[in-house]
Amino acid sequence: MAYRPIAEYTAIGNDDRCALVDRHGSIDWCCFPTVASPSVFARILDDEEGGHFSVHPTATYESDQTYLDWTNVLQTVFQTRTGRATLTDFMPVGERGSVQRSIYRQLRCDEGRLGFEAEFKPRPDYGRAETKVKRRRNSIVAVGDGDRLHLQTCGPIHLTTRGDRAVGTGTIAEGESVWFVAQHGHFQKVTAEECHEREEATVEHWREWTEGLKPRVDQIVGDEPWQEEIVRSALVLKLLIHESSGAIYAAPTTSLPEAYGGTRNWDYRYNWIRDAKFTVQVLYNLGETKEVQDYFDWFREVSHEDPEHIQPVYGVHGEHDLPEHQLDDLAGHRHSQPVRVGNEAANQHQLDVYGAIVQGLYETLIHDGGLDGDDWRSIRSILNHVCKVWTEPDEGIWEFRKGPRHYVHSKLLCWVALDRGIRMGRRYDKDAPLGRWSKEKTEIREAILEHGYSEEANTFVQHFETDDLLDATGLLIPIYGFLPTKDERVQNTIQRVISRLLTPEGLVYRTRQEAEADGRGAFLMCSFWLVNALVLDGREEKAREIFQGILSHVDRPTLLAERIDPDTSEFLGNYPQAFSHIGLINSAIYLSSASNERNPEHDPVEDGPDLTPLFRI
Repeated sequence: MAYRPIAEYTAIGNDDRCALVDRHGSIDWCCFPTVASPSVFARILDDEEGGHFSVHPTATYESDQTYLDWTNVLQTVFQTRTGRATLTDFMPVGERGSVQRSIYRQLRCDEGRLGFEAEFKPRPDYGRAETKVKRRRNSIVAVGDGDRLHLQTCGPIHLTTRGDRAVGTGTIAEGESVWFVAQHGHFQKVTAEECHEREEATVEHWREWTEGLKPRVDQIVGDEPWQEEIVRSALVLKLLIHESSGAIYAAPTTSLPEAYGGTRNWDYRYNWIRDAKFTVQVLYNLGETKEVQDYFDWFREVSHEDPEHIQPVYGVHGEHDLPEHQLDDLAGHRHSQPVRVGNEAANQHQLDVYGAIVQGLYETLIHDGGLDGDDWRSIRSILNHVCKVWTEPDEGIWEFRKGPRHYVHSKLLCWVALDRGIRMGRRYDKDAPLGRWSKEKTEIREAILEHGYSEEANTFVQHFETDDLLDATGLLIPIYGFLPTKDERVQNTIQRVISRLLTPEGLVYRTRQEAEADGRGAFLMCSFWLVNALVLDGREEKAREIFQGILSHVDRPTLLAERIDPDTSEFLGNYPQAFSHIGLINSAIYLSSASNERNPEHDPVEDGPDLTPLFRI
């Protein structure tokens, strides 16, 4: 089998598990027992040795995928010359324990008659485990390196074991169906009736959650045509949130390449601190206060650490140690190597994390209306640390592995940390060295304006040691309130991004080097930053044009990767990407708020009025 395009996959999952299903009915990525565990199916990273679980007609067919309305229950519709069938895939939700470590698949004939085939080929431990598949009394069981994956069927099919896999064929007529139930680490016999009950409970769970979401989305969107995209993005984020800890996976995959044949293939199955500010903002704007509080509790625990020991990224179960190593046995998606597990970014020096933490706390606390002593002590400790370290170079937001530099974005977020901390100290009349913080804040501002803006290039640049290196993070300067959008330097930066980093298709590259390189996709979050900056500048028509350009590259159901190739519309990078879906929701809110004349006050600078979260509707 040839590698499927990333955009042909859709996601199912529950709480701490996720699987990718292609439009041909094959599960080509799934890790058990959690998202960050070793894979049991990984054909997306190796079409021969990765493992998969496929169900599809035996005859030539056409197929299409969609979700049941307002759910993460996936349906793949197959049309053959003799009949039509629907494959429904889901992981049970609303239940606890071992039941959640399951995949339920039902193939139902809707019309006519058709033959079908199934192949169950697990490859535990990223395909490294020697796997044997055997028949038991009530199930097929695959055993590899101590891992067990059971498969039970209900309906007209008989599976035959062939060494490392189980295969079978069957025929169904209109109204008939067959169930496949894969269970990790445990086995509980289920009937077809119980399978239906689990499906109904899962559908009800997702719809109950989205029913609470829709009034808020209707309020946000108004007459705009983006309701489905916002709800689907919210469902993706919900799929990636670990309910017990409140943390969120950046993506459920590892090593999907940023460029085919390149080496920037990273493991994203962790929680990045810098995502926090945007995550908190999105969840609050959607009215999801429970998810915000759960995330805030996790976030608060991180903030209470010694600032010197705060990492840019953590495991969602609280892991600090994320050692990175390569899996040489996997070929990589479209032979893009290396395949990595773990992420060395956890050990990088990234100064922007302090601003992300303080901003996340700030936005949450102004909703909650309080600031307790422990939180303030943590904030004060972080700000005192920022005063000591903001002059240091670091690895920056893009986590380059070329050595530290004085990145403008990192300095900006140090300024944000002090700015928000000073505001909270004043608002809640807290004991704090406000004079020292204000002095350091002013010095950071002067450093950014003196060394981070190039008069020659008429733009904010990526780092202090360059005069012309354009970076899309300059768009965040007005969004964070460092300068007003009407400031000439901000205007120049926005215009340079449009002329140098924006493609005719409405996509934005991170840097000038990527815009000029072959095979590097445009970065979706940067595209959404440009939309937001243009809205703040009052250029709603241009912002709307870019936003619609982004959506034109995406088929429904709307799932987003990290990057899109402007020439081919191919998805690149890990998928689905939480950061991209956060960006979509925020930009839709910006545009909708502008068109409905609901804009709150923005462009706060220096000693201006207290910040409020953007679009606190």
